[in-house]
Amino acid sequence: MTASASISTVAVIGAGTMGHGIAQVAAAAGYETRLFDVRADLVEAGLSKIRANLDGGVAKGKVTEAQRTATLAALRGESELAAAVTGADIVVEAVPEKLALKQELFTKVAAHVASTAVLATNTSSLSVTAIASGLPHPERVIGTHFFNPVHVMKLLEIVVGQQTAPEVLAAVQAWGAKLGKDCIVVRDSPGFATSRLGLVIGLEAIRMVEENVASAEDIDKAMCLGYGFPMGPLKLTDLVGLDVRLNIAEYLAANLQQGDHFRPPALLREMVAAGKLGKKSGQGFYKW
Repeated sequence: MTASASISTVAVIGAGTMGHGIAQVAAAAGYETRLFDVRADLVEAGLSKIRANLDGGVAKGKVTEAQRTATLAALRGESELAAAVTGADIVVEAVPEKLALKQELFTKVAAHVASTAVLATNTSSLSVTAIASGLPHPERVIGTHFFNPVHVMKLLEIVVGQQTAPEVLAAVQAWGAKLGKDCIVVRDSPGFATSRLGLVIGLEAIRMVEENVASAEDIDKAMCLGYGFPMGPLKLTDLVGLDVRLNIAEYLAANLQQGDHFRPPALLREMVAAGKLGKKSGQGFYKW
């Protein structure tokens, strides 16, 4: 199998927090981009967020009116999977962190795309090799872990599965560079580089709140002013979503030899059970 020599058409599956951001940067880079979700209202919500991001960029002088117009012209929403992915050179899934869901989705996608189309997963912790298992041409499956907010964050963590072909990696590295991202390449291992390191700090910060060592605000201030973090680990947890962090922690605790590092604090479980999920629910360690 040989990856498409040139990526020109991008399909993004999932119009939520990550998906709409990935679609935005792809369209802004000049790629014909389709944004899919299972309902038309979810698609429209994602497109509305993109328009708001672009309007904010124009207001701040970071995006020109011409760039805003061109980005929106390159983008279309779809609520039919076949229409979204047919003819795409790369399909990026940004659906919830559930292995079976991602496998099922890519199985459906594979029925509508060419064997040369790259299948990219935005998973932040799940095994790319496992996601690819059972798919036709598993060598075209690769991890493309973007960071929130996608239009601001420069990093793209590219995860190479056991089956990922070298030409697929090369194609995705070139694509990531055209999106304006700085790419790192990591081997498929639970948590990769970023989630594994970042989560240890985030979970320890939660334990410190749990033990009343200091307030969430002061813990975050310590890491920002003392260690140069651009955002404190607890505010970042709110931004990522406490439920997302809990799912990743449980996965890493079960799948890494050093699993005790990732044992979820009781406070994290309690907050998720109470619906305090961070920014998306309006309440986490901060009020939003």
